[in-house]
Amino acid sequence: MIICGIKLTHDGAISLIENNRLIFSYEMEKLNNNNRFSALDVLTLEEFRDILAEYGYTFKDIDKVVIDGWGEYGGATEQNNETYTAKMTSFSGEEFFGKVAQYGLNVKEEDVLETKYFSYPEFNFSYSSYMHVSSHIFSAYCTSPFSKNNENSFALVWDGAMCPQLFYVRGDKRKVKNLGSLFIISGNIYGTFANNFPPFNNFSFADGSIAGKVMAYIAKGECKENVLNTFKSLFKTHNEKYAPDSSIPNLEIAKITNELMMDFVKYGESINEEPVNLMASFHVFINDILLESLKEKIKKYPDYNKKLCYAGGCALNIKWNSTIRNSNIFEEIWIPPFPNDSGSAVGTACCEMFKSSDFTALDWDVYSGPNVLKEEFSNNNWVKYPFSIKKMAQVLYELIEPIVFINGRAELGPRALGNRSILASAVSNSMKDKLNEVKNREDYRPVAPICLQDRANEIFFPGIPDPLMLFDHQVKEEWKDKIPAVCHIDGTARLQTITRNSNPVVYELIEEYSKLSQIPVLCNTSANYKGKGFFPNVSSVMEWDKVNMIWSDNFIYVKIGTLAQNRVQELCSIENVEQDIIDINFDY
Repeated sequence: MIICGIKLTHDGAISLIENNRLIFSYEMEKLNNNNRFSALDVLTLEEFRDILAEYGYTFKDIDKVVIDGWGEYGGATEQNNETYTAKMTSFSGEEFFGKVAQYGLNVKEEDVLETKYFSYPEFNFSYSSYMHVSSHIFSAYCTSPFSKNNENSFALVWDGAMCPQLFYVRGDKRKVKNLGSLFIISGNIYGTFANNFPPFNNFSFADGSIAGKVMAYIAKGECKENVLNTFKSLFKTHNEKYAPDSSIPNLEIAKITNELMMDFVKYGESINEEPVNLMASFHVFINDILLESLKEKIKKYPDYNKKLCYAGGCALNIKWNSTIRNSNIFEEIWIPPFPNDSGSAVGTACCEMFKSSDFTALDWDVYSGPNVLKEEFSNNNWVKYPFSIKKMAQVLYELIEPIVFINGRAELGPRALGNRSILASAVSNSMKDKLNEVKNREDYRPVAPICLQDRANEIFFPGIPDPLMLFDHQVKEEWKDKIPAVCHIDGTARLQTITRNSNPVVYELIEEYSKLSQIPVLCNTSANYKGKGFFPNVSSVMEWDKVNMIWSDNFIYVKIGTLAQNRVQELCSIENVEQDIIDINFDY
């Protein structure tokens, strides 16, 4: 069975699954230098056809089309209590308004595996649709290690417009039990609270980047006990009024959340406290109520398997993730690389796979995004050389200069995991400033480390494997001066660990760099324009014109007239001389 999963709205994406194997998942922001969070409407039907053809498929090969639900929220038009309409294009090119399933702001008795079937014979187009909350549940469960053995698992979903909702996935029975919401607060409160105070009051209310910036910014402040206690007191009153099990219309959740948030804002404005401390206190408040509510909920199910899958936009908060992982409530926690809506196309296809096939686990790889676009090299300001990974490590070691690394297929989700990264030495604190400058980012933004997995516990605590960069680690004291570029203000780092199997090219690069420097760590930040998705090709990096070196597919591209070009030429000359000697010896 070949299933095509589609996410129409922001973080638009298309995915293709054959039986239980993920063929690809293309997020719209990673095509053609599209804006971050782009909807599917930036993709033409011809481009979609070409993507399928790249992997040997046509529209006729697709057995089932599954569209992520978006009712009750985000621009869809209400038709009745169950289904909503959204603008679509059939595979034959006709535009029409088709129905989709609900969003799932706060599901109670609903079956999250209920399939909505829609057919439009006049356009020769039919498809299924599952609730948006369902796509999050199954993007996490079907990619998890638990699903491979049909193990049961809790699934927590907390997305922008919905409450934190807990489910229990019965892999052995192919059923999902709704366990209810933890509390009635939508996930976007984190960003909207900060949106009331400088420096975030200058941002658009709808700016999807605020939450990530706030998570970094609060390291400049501190949690104030009096503020935290007041927030918890206000929440207690709120929770007594709007208990998770009370009968609340879904469309009231945004209003209820805003009511609580404005109580927090009014209190914050009434006291003489720095905004950054208010945000830091608010962060701890959310952290605490999330953990406390989760603990209380889990206590009700002592016989359930203590595994957790976690998805939704809030699962990008590495500090909350680490708090849950370190709490020992669960034996194991799994977060996919695309916990936000970038994974919804995969997740909605997994709903269909889980329900309609014999498979529970998805056979997938994190590097299943678009390939680097092939192009003829022509830029008078750059020169191209064949260049080995070993020589690349030497350049990184000697020049302390960043390089854009574009190789193979793009990683899934919003984190750059080596194939669409800017890599650099971490030994100089000025490197963090340089990377933030070239990316036009605020000076408080951290730069993540990428580290050989078998060395991570020497440098970081806990330093356990974290291949997807979704948890918080402390940089050990004796290493802070050795790798200052990846040490955040609060001494933490968003670590990515890497093995030879997970990414052999980047692993070899760090391994060779470590032989020279005795440091098995590099800086790793995403390779993109500000406000855009990952660079799709080498020429887009050249147009950006912020670095002097690009490496892709065993070639280095160097800006002419730079120190980098001089050193690369020297290394290439040495390689040529060595090759000549080898050839002479061979002839002899």
